[in-house]
Amino acid sequence: MTQPRTWALILGSSSGFGEATAIELARNGLDIFGVHFDRRATLPRAEQVQASIRELGRQAVFFNSNAADDEKRQEVVAAMRERCGQADDPGAVQVLLHSIAFGSLLPYVSAGGERTASRSQLEMTSDTMAHSLVYWVQDLLSAGLMTRGGRVFAMTSAGGSRAIPQYGPVSAAKALLESHIRQLALELAPLGITANAIRAGVTDTPSSRKIPGSEKLFEFAALRNPYGRLTTPQDVARAIAVLAHENTYWITGNTIGVDGGEDIVA
Repeated sequence: MTQPRTWALILGSSSGFGEATAIELARNGLDIFGVHFDRRATLPRAEQVQASIRELGRQAVFFNSNAADDEKRQEVVAAMRERCGQADDPGAVQVLLHSIAFGSLLPYVSAGGERTASRSQLEMTSDTMAHSLVYWVQDLLSAGLMTRGGRVFAMTSAGGSRAIPQYGPVSAAKALLESHIRQLALELAPLGITANAIRAGVTDTPSSRKIPGSEKLFEFAALRNPYGRLTTPQDVARAIAVLAHENTYWITGNTIGVDGGEDIVA
């Protein structure tokens, strides 16, 4: 009988934490489904990630699609189910990583006539960066793609519990995301599936560079961190690879800091 393939599904697989985790999990023996949303200018990066996975001897099946769109999500899940349902090469999703960074970076209140976050921008940010996690888990379970032993991870940040200029909509979404993780951990426990949020330290990624004043944020974080440097995507990817192990079945419902101790420094 053919041994089932073990897959990871990475939402936000073409850069940052998603890219690094896809490659690290491939290095640890998982095949990779990736969902990314790239225009022509950034598509080569997604293709490069897939090539790196294949160089490690693993399969890479990527979808250039909006992970926050209901119809697109259902299309991707259907394609994954078809791929995993092949009689000669069956498979299942062991790891889901939600690493979607797309939202509004506008203030709530205007001090000098600048634009402020609108209702639609607040709702879009929360839906994309938080609620979409729940919908993906629901669809994976309905399709029978994730079963006992599954691991759900979602990327959060210290900004989920702190106030940072112009980060309000994303901060609210991160707080929602952590709440969703706690509830998912409770409801997934009878199914033998864990759910944890990963709170990375300040990391220089394409998405974090969009935060106004990011250079000063990076500089301050490096000074504050006990190790004297920023967190890297590889630091986080290696931690997720360890947490994806079968022996971590009793670790669930947590927000786990992967930051070199950055958050403990006053």
